[in-house]
Order: sequence, then structure tokens, then C-alpha cells
Amino acid sequence: MCIGIPMRVVAGNEFVVHCERHGRISSISLMLVGPQPPGTYLLTHLGSAIRVLDADEARAIDNALAGLAEAVEGRAFDALFADLTSREPELPPHLRSE
Repeated sequence: MCIGIPMRVVAGNEFVVHCERHGRISSISLMLVGPQPPGTYLLTHLGSAIRVLDADEARAIDNALAGLAEAVEGRAFDALFADLTSREPELPPHLRSE
């Protein structure tokens, strides 16, 4: 299983940027997504940006990763999955019977 990490661009050029997550800076390749300005959120994996994110999606992914860490430690994690626990699950359209 691969896990993408959301990060925010702080500086760089058209090929490589410096991205921040929780105070840590990492160099990230932009070869798959093209040039991105500072402030852009990226989904990253193994030093490469794989997708551009909006701020809400970046926050939801970050919360999910924090929730997994809390669950592994045996702590409460429901608040980190508020977007899922506050609604009834629904099947995707292609699995619903008409």
C-alpha cells in the first residue's frame, strides 16, 4: 500500500520545490504535475508530487493520517474522521441497484 502525504509548496523552481508539512521541509519533484506556485498543496509520495490538492482535501488527508496514528496508539480518533462519522455510508453510483 502506498500512502500519499499532503504538503504545501513554500519555494522552488519549475522542476523542484521545497514543501512544508508540520514544520519539516522536503524537496519535491514537480515532474508529474508541472510548475506550482508557493501556497499550493500537493499530494506527495517518495519525493515526487503526484497530484495538486485544494486546501480542504489536503486537510482531510492530513486528518486521516493523524487518525490512523491515533488509532495505532489506542487513542480516540473519531474527531479526525468527522467527514465520515457524521454521515451514513453510501454505495458509489455504479454499485447501487436501480
